Amino acid sequence: MRPPLLVKNALRVATMDDAGTELAGADILIKGRVILAVGPNLESPDARVLDARGCVVIPGMINTHHHLCQTLTRATPAAQDAKLFDWLVYHYRVWRHLTPEYAALGAQVGLGELLLTGCTTSTDHTYLYPRGQTGLVDAQIEAARALGIRFAPTRGSMSVGVSGGGLPPDDCTELEEEILRDGERLIKEHHDKGPYGMIQIGLAPCAPFSVSTNLMKETAAQARKWGVRMHTHLCETLDEEAYCVEKYKLRPVDFLESLGWLDSNVWLAHMVHVNDDEIKRLAKAKVGIAHCPSSNLRVGSGVPPVRRYLDAGVSVGLAVDGSASNDTSDMLAEARQAMLVHRAKSGAASMPARAALRMATRGGAAVIGRDDIGMIAAGKAADLAIFDVDRLDYAGSAGDPVASLLFCGASHRAKWTIVNGHIVVENGMLKNADEGDVTRKANAACLDLLRKAGAIA
Repeated sequence: MRPPLLVKNALRVATMDDAGTELAGADILIKGRVILAVGPNLESPDARVLDARGCVVIPGMINTHHHLCQTLTRATPAAQDAKLFDWLVYHYRVWRHLTPEYAALGAQVGLGELLLTGCTTSTDHTYLYPRGQTGLVDAQIEAARALGIRFAPTRGSMSVGVSGGGLPPDDCTELEEEILRDGERLIKEHHDKGPYGMIQIGLAPCAPFSVSTNLMKETAAQARKWGVRMHTHLCETLDEEAYCVEKYKLRPVDFLESLGWLDSNVWLAHMVHVNDDEIKRLAKAKVGIAHCPSSNLRVGSGVPPVRRYLDAGVSVGLAVDGSASNDTSDMLAEARQAMLVHRAKSGAASMPARAALRMATRGGAAVIGRDDIGMIAAGKAADLAIFDVDRLDYAGSAGDPVASLLFCGASHRAKWTIVNGHIVVENGMLKNADEGDVTRKANAACLDLLRKAGAIA
């Protein structure tokens, strides 16, 4: 059994408890995968000590929406200035060449970057499965285990191609019975529903323009049978809204409700284009939202009414979204982006730094249905992000070190990231992966995918 871990003398510990408690000069004692105590002058003679003087400690952040395979196709030249539907159509022909090996590599890149920027739990939504390829999610799970991150992948799916009125090419879709069978297999093989679980599976049809109503209904039934969460994209663009109105004679939220998807085990990505009545219904149903500010700006989708969501009691978490539409997996930068964009939308006072950090921690935990992460307190999972603010790019921010995490800082790398009681980032470097090796392999994979798609010579 490994010795206890003692984080000592932190400049600030932002616990993210219900009262918003922040402690100066505080310690955190960890034994195994659990926080034992938080407070001043803690001692444990046999503990490994991390000297956190000059550091701000927050709960490990929670990324509520991602497409890890897309880390291999960042900044794709021909799609840099495209809106969402055009962006997707271009990338489908690249992603149809994915393999399990590339899925694992994309996970190493995206999850590694998340860990380096203070994220300790990530979801994923892999929805394109090339014909004949299996095991993409399994490969991502193995990569997550090797890196040491807490992981909640969803078994995504697309079943309606262009011949059926959908957006993706037919060869990028799957048979619905295969989708449902593989989802059940993943739950049986990998889902850990207990407290502090490191791997939890969800089910996630892609979007209204790429799946059938039957698949949505069958997925909902399957998720309830196995007690897992379900997830999809919704209300991301006005093009999607027009598609739903034309095809189903319903706005997207109404369409989702007609399928039995307005439920407390559901979280939705984006939710940009909604009205006040829909916000009230989402709050009543306890549906969570993954807010993706950088991605929404990147493809010109718009800015969702997050202040109105929060005021209505809707759980909102933050997400980096796919790294081909962001194009980073920098979780602290995403919190900063959320803070800034909503000041432009709804006023400077509408999104304080602590509100953005709370979305990145407690908010994310609520969205994915967990109460054991997202807070620093005795009995919670030992997931911490520790940032050194005793640096030139934070100089002059001593009046509020916690807020300085978002207002200041040229580099967002954590000094230490701790997941499940294990140090997985130390002195700003991944402990369980060779960053240089992963980078070289990812760049080679990027060029290979683009060549196979005919995008480069």
